[in-house]
Formats: sequence, C-alpha cells, structure tokens
Amino acid sequence: MTAKDKLREVVDELSEQEAEAALHFIDERRGHEGDPLVALLDEAPLDDEPTTPEEDAGVAEARDEYKRGVFFDSDEIKRQLG
Repeated sequence: MTAKDKLREVVDELSEQEAEAALHFIDERRGHEGDPLVALLDEAPLDDEPTTPEEDAGVAEARDEYKRGVFFDSDEIKRQLG
C-alpha cells in the first residue's frame, strides 16, 4: 500500500472538523516551503520551562473542553474582544 493509499484511508475516517484542520495544516505547510522563518520555527527546541500545577490544570481543562467540542473560532473571539 502506498503512502497516498494510507492517507486516503485516514482521511476517510476523519470527522469534518478534523478534515478541515488537516487541510489547513497541509495548506500552511505547502505555502511556506522554503520559508526561512518556518524552517527556523520547525527546528526550534521545545519549551522546557517548568510549569506550575495551576498551569497544568488549566491545560487539562482546556483539552477536555476541546474534546467535548467547547471552543470558539477566531471570528467569535474577535467579536468578544471587539
């Protein structure tokens, strides 16, 4: 099975929301080929600063909300901040 065949199988299993996110990722990557800033960011080390228990709890809460579908798109955030 080729990589494209495997990719087609995975795409067929994605939700519409996951497919949109994957498409956005692919579009972003394809549009930045050869971009030195993107290359620099891709090669940058992960942040290794320690986090506090409060930060860890906030991240866990945000991930749980996202998994439940509780999130705002950028347009909603702009409306709230505007």
